[in-house]
Amino acid sequence: MAEALTSEAILAATEEVLRRYGPAKATVVDVAKALGVSHGSVYRHFATKAALREAVTRRWLDAVHEQMTPRFDQGLTVAETLKTWLQQLFEKKRHGHIEDPELFATFQVLVKESKAIPEYHIRHMVGLVARIISAGVETQEFVTDDVAATAKAVWDATEKFHHPAHAQEWGDPHIQDAFDAVVSLVIAGLRYNRTPSAAGDA
Repeated sequence: MAEALTSEAILAATEEVLRRYGPAKATVVDVAKALGVSHGSVYRHFATKAALREAVTRRWLDAVHEQMTPRFDQGLTVAETLKTWLQQLFEKKRHGHIEDPELFATFQVLVKESKAIPEYHIRHMVGLVARIISAGVETQEFVTDDVAATAKAVWDATEKFHHPAHAQEWGDPHIQDAFDAVVSLVIAGLRYNRTPSAAGDA
């Protein structure tokens, strides 16, 4: 008896088809052929081509979110954890762009196809930054009155090192120096302890 077709199998096949043909040429029929089923069988799991492409994009992003979950068991300060996390993200994006540019470009196309997908990704990633900042507030390494807003500010401040729009800059031989300078500035800002001025101070 043939094994039942699952959504996960369809998504895995879709990712391979997208890698092979690119987002402009890949079709649901190609996915069905790769699975040895009719395209109707695929549509029973995903009502439209757009729904299938959005699902495979979310699957890919969810893997990124899981890989980027911060760890606090490495014997690092929270500041070091934040720098390590940002470095890992930068290296992941840079490696994808340089080592597998076709797949990198494919998923950038898919991400842009739905307004909900970029928002979904950014919300998750900023949430991970917020976890680190919250830990820093608890240990009194960081000072902020609004963890969520601060996390978004950190995400925006480091955009050059993770947003695909800057991918062409990641091969610059001085890009690591630029990264270190920005992250050092971000961490210094997080550590800034605001003390009220004494009464009568100018």
